Amino acid sequence: MLRHPGFDPVAVEIGPLKVRWYGLMYVLGFLAAWWLGRRRAARPGSGWRAEEIGDLLVYAAFGVILGGRVGYVLFYGLDAFLADPLMALRIWEGGMSFHGGLLGVMAALWLYGRRTGRGFWAVADFCAPLVPPGLLFGRIGNFINGELWGRPTDLPWGMVFPLAGPEPRHPSQLYEAALEGLALFALLWWFTARPRPPMAASGLFLALYGSFRFLVEFVREPDPQLGFVAFGWLTMGQLLSLPMVAGGLALLWWAYRRASREGG
Repeated sequence: MLRHPGFDPVAVEIGPLKVRWYGLMYVLGFLAAWWLGRRRAARPGSGWRAEEIGDLLVYAAFGVILGGRVGYVLFYGLDAFLADPLMALRIWEGGMSFHGGLLGVMAALWLYGRRTGRGFWAVADFCAPLVPPGLLFGRIGNFINGELWGRPTDLPWGMVFPLAGPEPRHPSQLYEAALEGLALFALLWWFTARPRPPMAASGLFLALYGSFRFLVEFVREPDPQLGFVAFGWLTMGQLLSLPMVAGGLALLWWAYRRASREGG
């Protein structure tokens, strides 16, 4: 049995200014995306210039923050919002949804594509491998905060979290960091190392992330305000991930079907 180190969530405190580890994880995620994006842009025939990556990430940042917060309110905190609408503005109290952030980023990429004369899928496919490092850092931020812990377990690496009681639990934040961050990045970076049909990279991202998230939810504690949403085992995270898996597989099928037709 392991014990959570009980990190101080505040990384730096200067007078009234407090910089939290979770916020720093967002910064690291965007820096990683900027660096990787410039590397992708430098590939021969990429169709992108390194100077464009900064503007692209500004659009994506707004999409992540606005979409993530709105998604959390709609998917996980609707009752709290109806009782206190101002809670939607208090982002420093926590509460971000990946699925909402994804929708926000998709809207932002569509706007960026319109401004630069690119199709949505060209922008989305370019960005697909840039997202997982941000997910990795975000889950590390959850672990530092000692939040979003897993269900009780008797496995040797079960961990006691200070806010979750005396039972050892799955460190599900680290599982997600490994799968949604490291594994997803490695697979997408390899997949996009050579030209693929339009929509294929986006489809692979959706299918893999949805699958990884669906699996980890079996050992992650359901959100206390929701519990299980169906069948006594289905969580909100799983419910939101199923359309991602289906949509991702459909995009992959259509991408390669269309490429086969055009090639034939």
